[in-house]
Amino acid sequence: MLTAIIHGFILSLGLILPLGAQNIFIFNQGARSKRLYEVFPAVITAAFSDTLLIYLAVGGVSLLILSFPWLQNIFLTVGLIFLVLIGWTIWKNSSVDKNKQMQRLPIKKQILFALSVSLLNPHAIMDTIGIIGTNALHYSGNEKWAFAASCATVSWLWFFILSLAGHLTDKVMDGTRGMILVNKISALMIWTVALYLGYFLLHQ
Repeated sequence: MLTAIIHGFILSLGLILPLGAQNIFIFNQGARSKRLYEVFPAVITAAFSDTLLIYLAVGGVSLLILSFPWLQNIFLTVGLIFLVLIGWTIWKNSSVDKNKQMQRLPIKKQILFALSVSLLNPHAIMDTIGIIGTNALHYSGNEKWAFAASCATVSWLWFFILSLAGHLTDKVMDGTRGMILVNKISALMIWTVALYLGYFLLHQ
Protein backbone atom coordinates (compact mmCIF):
# COMPACT_ATOMS: atom_id res chain seq x y z
CA MET A 1 0.00 0.00 0.00
CA LEU A 2 2.79 2.42 0.97
CA THR A 3 4.61 1.70 -2.29
CA ALA A 4 1.50 2.60 -4.31
CA ILE A 5 1.05 5.86 -2.36
CA ILE A 6 4.70 6.92 -2.83
CA HIS A 7 4.59 5.91 -6.50
CA GLY A 8 1.42 7.95 -7.10
CA PHE A 9 2.76 11.01 -5.27
CA ILE A 10 6.08 11.14 -7.12
CA LEU A 11 4.50 10.40 -10.52
CA SER A 12 1.78 13.03 -10.13
CA LEU A 13 4.25 15.63 -8.86
CA GLY A 14 6.42 15.13 -11.93
CA LEU A 15 3.42 15.54 -14.24
CA ILE A 16 1.95 18.63 -12.61
CA LEU A 17 5.11 20.73 -12.15
CA PRO A 18 5.70 21.74 -15.82
CA LEU A 19 4.19 25.13 -16.66
CA GLY A 20 0.92 24.86 -18.59
CA ALA A 21 -2.38 26.67 -19.08
CA GLN A 22 -3.84 25.24 -15.87
CA ASN A 23 -0.90 26.31 -13.69
CA ILE A 24 -0.69 29.73 -15.35
CA PHE A 25 -4.39 30.38 -14.76
CA ILE A 26 -4.26 29.45 -11.05
CA PHE A 27 -1.11 31.51 -10.47
CA ASN A 28 -2.59 34.49 -12.31
CA GLN A 29 -5.83 34.41 -10.33
CA GLY A 30 -3.88 34.14 -7.09
CA ALA A 31 -1.87 37.19 -8.10
CA ARG A 32 -5.05 39.17 -8.79
CA SER A 33 -6.74 38.31 -5.50
CA LYS A 34 -6.57 40.87 -2.71
CA ARG A 35 -7.32 38.06 -0.24
CA LEU A 36 -6.10 34.51 -0.76
CA TYR A 37 -9.51 32.90 -0.26
CA GLU A 38 -10.85 34.80 -3.28
CA VAL A 39 -9.00 32.42 -5.60
CA PHE A 40 -10.35 29.29 -3.89
CA PRO A 41 -13.18 28.73 -6.47
CA ALA A 42 -10.56 28.34 -9.22
CA VAL A 43 -8.28 26.22 -7.02
CA ILE A 44 -11.03 23.87 -5.86
CA THR A 45 -12.46 23.51 -9.37
CA ALA A 46 -9.06 22.70 -10.91
CA ALA A 47 -8.18 20.25 -8.13
CA PHE A 48 -11.59 18.55 -8.31
CA SER A 49 -11.30 18.30 -12.11
CA ASP A 50 -7.88 16.66 -11.83
CA THR A 51 -9.27 14.26 -9.23
CA LEU A 52 -12.13 13.34 -11.56
CA LEU A 53 -9.76 12.71 -14.49
CA ILE A 54 -7.45 10.63 -12.30
CA TYR A 55 -10.22 8.40 -10.96
CA LEU A 56 -11.73 7.98 -14.43
CA ALA A 57 -8.31 7.02 -15.79
CA VAL A 58 -7.58 4.56 -12.99
CA GLY A 59 -11.06 3.08 -13.36
CA GLY A 60 -10.61 2.76 -17.12
CA VAL A 61 -13.73 4.81 -17.93
CA SER A 62 -11.86 7.63 -19.67
CA LEU A 63 -10.54 5.20 -22.31
CA LEU A 64 -14.07 5.05 -23.70
CA ILE A 65 -13.88 8.71 -24.69
CA LEU A 66 -10.74 8.14 -26.74
CA SER A 67 -12.44 5.28 -28.57
CA PHE A 68 -14.71 7.84 -30.27
CA PRO A 69 -12.48 10.22 -32.34
CA TRP A 70 -15.38 12.59 -33.12
CA LEU A 71 -16.10 13.03 -29.40
CA GLN A 72 -12.42 13.69 -28.72
CA ASN A 73 -12.39 16.33 -31.47
CA ILE A 74 -15.36 18.09 -29.92
CA PHE A 75 -13.61 18.24 -26.54
CA LEU A 76 -10.41 19.55 -28.10
CA THR A 77 -12.19 22.17 -30.24
CA VAL A 78 -14.12 23.53 -27.27
CA GLY A 79 -10.87 23.55 -25.28
CA LEU A 80 -9.16 25.56 -28.02
CA ILE A 81 -11.93 28.19 -27.98
CA PHE A 82 -11.79 28.53 -24.21
CA LEU A 83 -8.01 28.89 -24.19
CA VAL A 84 -8.22 31.74 -26.71
CA LEU A 85 -10.89 33.44 -24.58
CA ILE A 86 -8.90 32.97 -21.38
CA GLY A 87 -5.81 34.45 -23.01
CA TRP A 88 -7.80 37.43 -24.25
CA THR A 89 -9.36 38.01 -20.82
CA ILE A 90 -5.95 37.99 -19.15
CA TRP A 91 -4.36 40.17 -21.86
CA LYS A 92 -7.20 42.69 -21.65
CA ASN A 93 -6.60 43.03 -17.93
CA SER A 94 -3.01 43.95 -18.74
CA SER A 95 -4.22 47.14 -20.42
CA VAL A 96 -6.06 48.62 -17.45
CA ASP A 97 -5.06 51.85 -15.76
CA LYS A 98 -1.89 51.16 -13.80
CA ASN A 99 -3.29 53.12 -10.89
CA LYS A 100 -6.27 50.76 -10.70
CA GLN A 101 -5.85 47.43 -8.89
CA MET A 102 -6.39 44.57 -11.33
CA GLN A 103 -9.20 42.35 -10.15
CA ARG A 104 -9.61 38.59 -10.20
CA LEU A 105 -12.31 37.03 -12.35
CA PRO A 106 -15.80 36.67 -10.82
CA ILE A 107 -16.53 33.32 -9.18
CA LYS A 108 -18.57 31.97 -12.13
CA LYS A 109 -15.83 32.83 -14.63
CA GLN A 110 -13.15 31.38 -12.35
CA ILE A 111 -15.04 28.09 -12.23
CA LEU A 112 -15.79 28.07 -15.97
CA PHE A 113 -12.22 28.85 -17.00
CA ALA A 114 -10.74 26.43 -14.45
CA LEU A 115 -12.99 23.68 -15.86
CA SER A 116 -11.91 24.48 -19.41
CA VAL A 117 -8.15 24.44 -18.75
CA SER A 118 -8.55 21.23 -16.73
CA LEU A 119 -11.09 19.02 -18.49
CA LEU A 120 -10.49 20.33 -22.03
CA ASN A 121 -6.71 20.36 -21.79
CA PRO A 122 -5.18 17.67 -24.05
CA HIS A 123 -2.02 17.55 -21.94
CA ALA A 124 -4.03 16.87 -18.77
CA ILE A 125 -6.11 14.21 -20.50
CA MET A 126 -3.08 12.43 -21.97
CA ASP A 127 -1.19 12.65 -18.67
CA THR A 128 -4.04 11.04 -16.75
CA ILE A 129 -5.08 8.45 -19.34
CA GLY A 130 -1.73 7.67 -20.90
CA ILE A 131 0.52 7.85 -17.85
CA ILE A 132 -1.42 7.68 -14.58
CA GLY A 133 -3.94 5.21 -16.00
CA THR A 134 -1.15 3.01 -17.35
CA ASN A 135 0.83 3.07 -14.11
CA ALA A 136 -2.31 2.17 -12.15
CA LEU A 137 -2.36 -1.18 -14.00
CA HIS A 138 0.44 -2.31 -11.69
CA TYR A 139 -1.99 -2.34 -8.78
CA SER A 140 -5.35 -3.82 -7.91
CA GLY A 141 -7.98 -3.49 -5.20
CA ASN A 142 -7.23 -1.04 -2.40
CA GLU A 143 -3.70 -0.43 -3.64
CA LYS A 144 -5.01 0.87 -6.98
CA TRP A 145 -7.32 3.37 -5.30
CA ALA A 146 -4.61 4.39 -2.81
CA PHE A 147 -2.44 5.14 -5.84
CA ALA A 148 -5.25 7.27 -7.33
CA ALA A 149 -5.82 9.10 -4.03
CA SER A 150 -2.12 9.90 -3.75
CA CYS A 151 -2.08 11.32 -7.30
CA ALA A 152 -5.14 13.45 -6.57
CA THR A 153 -3.66 14.74 -3.29
CA VAL A 154 -0.74 16.23 -5.21
CA SER A 155 -3.15 18.29 -7.35
CA TRP A 156 -4.94 19.70 -4.30
CA LEU A 157 -1.68 20.62 -2.56
CA TRP A 158 -0.04 22.02 -5.69
CA PHE A 159 -2.89 24.32 -6.71
CA PHE A 160 -3.19 25.80 -3.22
CA ILE A 161 0.59 26.38 -3.14
CA LEU A 162 0.51 27.89 -6.63
CA SER A 163 -2.31 30.30 -5.73
CA LEU A 164 -0.38 31.34 -2.62
CA ALA A 165 2.76 31.92 -4.72
CA GLY A 166 0.77 34.14 -7.09
CA HIS A 167 -0.76 36.03 -4.19
CA LEU A 168 2.66 36.67 -2.63
CA THR A 169 4.05 37.77 -6.01
CA ASP A 170 1.31 40.38 -6.20
CA LYS A 171 2.27 41.65 -2.75
CA VAL A 172 5.92 41.98 -3.76
CA MET A 173 5.09 43.69 -7.07
CA ASP A 174 2.42 45.86 -5.48
CA GLY A 175 -0.13 44.78 -8.11
CA THR A 176 0.95 47.34 -10.74
CA ARG A 177 3.64 47.25 -13.43
CA GLY A 178 5.05 43.89 -12.42
CA MET A 179 1.65 42.20 -12.50
CA ILE A 180 0.82 43.77 -15.87
CA LEU A 181 3.96 42.06 -17.21
CA VAL A 182 2.95 38.76 -15.55
CA ASN A 183 -0.48 39.04 -17.19
CA LYS A 184 0.96 39.64 -20.65
CA ILE A 185 3.37 36.71 -20.35
CA SER A 186 0.56 34.50 -19.02
CA ALA A 187 -1.72 35.39 -21.94
CA LEU A 188 1.03 34.71 -24.50
CA MET A 189 1.81 31.32 -22.96
CA ILE A 190 -1.87 30.32 -22.93
CA TRP A 191 -2.17 31.32 -26.60
CA THR A 192 0.91 29.19 -27.32
CA VAL A 193 -0.88 26.21 -25.78
CA ALA A 194 -3.93 27.06 -27.92
CA LEU A 195 -1.76 27.09 -31.06
CA TYR A 196 -0.35 23.69 -30.15
CA LEU A 197 -3.86 22.38 -29.61
CA GLY A 198 -4.90 23.72 -33.01
CA TYR A 199 -1.90 22.04 -34.63
CA PHE A 200 -2.79 18.78 -32.87
CA LEU A 201 -6.37 18.95 -34.18
CA LEU A 202 -5.23 19.56 -37.77
CA HIS A 203 -2.60 16.83 -37.85
CA GLN A 204 -4.10 13.98 -35.83
